[in-house]
Amino acid sequence: MKRDTYQDASEIGANKAAPPDTSSDVRLGMLATSLKQAVLDHLYYSVGRFPAVAGPTDYYRALALAIRDRMQHRWINTTQTYFDLNPKIACYLSAEFLMGPHLGNNLVNLHLGQEARNALADLGYDLDTILACEIEPGLGNGGLGRLAACYLDSLATLRYLAIGYGIRYEFGIFEQELRDGWQSEITDKWLRQGNPWEIAKPHIFYYVNWGGRTEYYQDERGCQRVRWIPYRVVKGVAYDTPIQGYGVNNCNTLRLWSAEAVESFDFQAFNVGDYYQAVNEKLVSETVTKVLYPNDEPAAGKRLRLAQQYFFVTCSLQDMLHLLDLAYIPVESFAERFAIQLNDTHPSIGVAELMRLLVDERRLDWDAAWAITVASFGYTNHTLLPEALETWPLPMFAELLPRHLEIIYEINRRFLDEVRSHFPGDEARVARMSLIGEEGGKRVRMAHLAVVGSHAVNGVAALHTKLLEASILKDFHELWPERFSNKTNGVTPRRFLALSNPGLRELLDRTLGHEWLTEPDRLRKLDAHSDDDAFQRDWRAVKFGNKQRLASYIHARTGIEINPAWLFDIQVKRIHEYKRQHLNVLHIVTMYRRLKENPALTIPPRAFIFGGKAAPGYLMAKRIIKLINAVAETINADPNVNRRMKVAFIPNFNVKNAHLIYPAADLSEQISTAGKEASGTGNMKFMLNGALTIGTLDGANVEIREEAGADNFFLFGLTADEAESIKRAGYRPRDYMAGNDELRAVLELIGTGHFSRGDAEVFRPLVDNLIHDDPFLVLADYAAYIACQEQVNSAWQDAQNWMRMSILNTARSGKFSSDRAITEYCEEIWNIRPVTIKN
Repeated sequence: MKRDTYQDASEIGANKAAPPDTSSDVRLGMLATSLKQAVLDHLYYSVGRFPAVAGPTDYYRALALAIRDRMQHRWINTTQTYFDLNPKIACYLSAEFLMGPHLGNNLVNLHLGQEARNALADLGYDLDTILACEIEPGLGNGGLGRLAACYLDSLATLRYLAIGYGIRYEFGIFEQELRDGWQSEITDKWLRQGNPWEIAKPHIFYYVNWGGRTEYYQDERGCQRVRWIPYRVVKGVAYDTPIQGYGVNNCNTLRLWSAEAVESFDFQAFNVGDYYQAVNEKLVSETVTKVLYPNDEPAAGKRLRLAQQYFFVTCSLQDMLHLLDLAYIPVESFAERFAIQLNDTHPSIGVAELMRLLVDERRLDWDAAWAITVASFGYTNHTLLPEALETWPLPMFAELLPRHLEIIYEINRRFLDEVRSHFPGDEARVARMSLIGEEGGKRVRMAHLAVVGSHAVNGVAALHTKLLEASILKDFHELWPERFSNKTNGVTPRRFLALSNPGLRELLDRTLGHEWLTEPDRLRKLDAHSDDDAFQRDWRAVKFGNKQRLASYIHARTGIEINPAWLFDIQVKRIHEYKRQHLNVLHIVTMYRRLKENPALTIPPRAFIFGGKAAPGYLMAKRIIKLINAVAETINADPNVNRRMKVAFIPNFNVKNAHLIYPAADLSEQISTAGKEASGTGNMKFMLNGALTIGTLDGANVEIREEAGADNFFLFGLTADEAESIKRAGYRPRDYMAGNDELRAVLELIGTGHFSRGDAEVFRPLVDNLIHDDPFLVLADYAAYIACQEQVNSAWQDAQNWMRMSILNTARSGKFSSDRAITEYCEEIWNIRPVTIKN
């Protein structure tokens, strides 16, 4: 029987051999000499190349394997500690993990950056050339996946034992190319060169059922049970990636599931000459994990998305139960061993699945199983948009997951009895809270399932949580106020400053010491340096170097030349109407018109830089991308304006090019409609790197402004309450256009085809939407935004004060470290404690 107590890992050293002297060990040595030999060994034995014929990609793979060796020792010790101590561990369930390139991040966390640089220099290569060879893992779409990656980094760094569970997508969401200014989606073959960071675990697999029917029977004790007889069964196989903490021996696991056929080849079909039928089972089964988030506009896309979510959730929960069995811990202790966090609604089917596993497979009675389920799960909500809360048509759900629908109906029956007991006679409330929605055909409400099946529900910014409790989850908050809390998002300073902004890291290390990377509150000490002329010169030099890097990248990718001395005004994020990239464009066109009408107008030169992907089926977002590029084409080719403004759209925004973008920004555009953005994390990354924010009081902008100080933040626009009030009163966007001559002229310029070579139809849907509907109040905020941009122009011309504000933004960004956020989750929701891993 395994011990059922927490203890420091140093107490279990008796069953391990004393660590050897590894300074020169090829597998474990941390010096350049041993690392160089390790690279050569892997180049020869693992990659199958020798120096005379090897190229940069070969050396990348060899170095990656050498670094993974050095993580492997820590990884195994971390896993062994789990089995020795049986502590409670965090299990983070997420449909996305946008990890970014691994090599540079692991070099930072292992303090091996300089040693690796020296080792490669001895081999005739520059480390930066090798880092550029890594293909970014296509495991995420945007902020949700980047947040999950930051949290895994912080969990390991803070010495919390954790497993991230997700899907090993064979193809990422898509690579974005621009063709005549339009987004074009290209297959993201991120695994085409293999993945040296993952280790396949074919012996760790679980069966996943689809479709079929259920039947009732009596077990040997006379209890009524349910048996699921599926139509199809596939196999989920584990692929593990080590997640190394910064400056510690803790190395956690990202476990991703890949779908395989139970039987991949039908010999009977082959023997009768039907080769395609012989391999059909393999093809159908592996479709589940082929591509990240298929286009869910058609019914087939929705069905596949639901299948993906159930697939990785059941594999993960079965894995947790298996870990209990390996440790000889009874299933009744499940909630004492696992804290499961649902990252948005995508994994929320886990509530019904854990009940199925406990009741049908482990034979627990309903009440005991439900107590375990609620105690195990926490739910993080990431949206205030009702249309973004996942629901599934009942017929589709019933066809794919018949047993789960039965379980959800039973959960719902018991839950609605509780609602009626608290609010007798309020059947309207009962209908609103039901797990089954009735409007527009019956649908399963996954957010409701997540809330009912979790002991803790949190938003991801103070304003978001407040609005969550007052709007889309108001009824649930009134029933269970104790379940709700706020956990403002955070980002890891290791990746998004130390790795991506080495010049600033060196300046901070020299000024503050190295501890700020794990104690971000130390950044506050920069306040004392904000007015120092010498420090400002160093700060300005770092920023200018970062802007030169980004300008070179933009020129190489787009052919657009940008002067790094200009103000870099950047908006990079998913393209969506509520994020209001088109409001940004209206300002650009406004400045363009002013310059055309008054060539002598004096304005600070500015580079407007965009990046982001639109969902394949989101036509309005795609049209916004086209508008940005059309305006860029016109402005950049006009010698009367291009000496004072230029526009660039960086294609295929991802973590890799974000390393260049965030450090180079002077101005961060965070201009979403107040009350629509849950939190944002890009806003935090910009602030961390010394960018000033222009933004609304939306999401985490509210807290960023509180931390930075109102004088160091450019605020404009309606508040969430004001926006809601305008909507309720009957918003008429035409009134705002009629009352603003400049706005009307800007919309006419776009609508008449000035930026589309005379084609008035290209942007008509976008302009008509703004004039007649404008769901995200672009026209209502236009005048305030233009006025605020005038303040930006004035502030930029005082270079000394701008540098001061830039320094203060970094100085006051410590709150937005993912270390702070994860500590709150661990202490306030998960109830887990750190464990030190000895080398």
